[in-house]
Amino acid sequence: MKLRFTPSTLEKIEKIVSEAGYIIRYERGTFQSGYCVLESKKVVVLNKFLQTEGRINTLIDLVSNLSIEADHLSLDSKKLYEEITLKPELSAVEA
Repeated sequence: MKLRFTPSTLEKIEKIVSEAGYIIRYERGTFQSGYCVLESKKVVVLNKFLQTEGRINTLIDLVSNLSIEADHLSLDSKKLYEEITLKPELSAVEA
């Protein structure tokens, strides 16, 4: 499956993270990986200067590293989560 670099795709991936109990914030900072995770507070801070494509790719990388219980996700989010985590070759394509 290929994901498109659209605001809709970004919202779907952000929904997975928020349903897992994490808060997403877009802030300025020098993030070498494009993001920072404060595990104790369940806060994910992303570089606010990333464009949609960068945000999607960063969140795809991040979702694999977070402790997310798929059982707590909505059906649509669970389906996308499984596609992201079970298929490392998943890539996004330009809209």
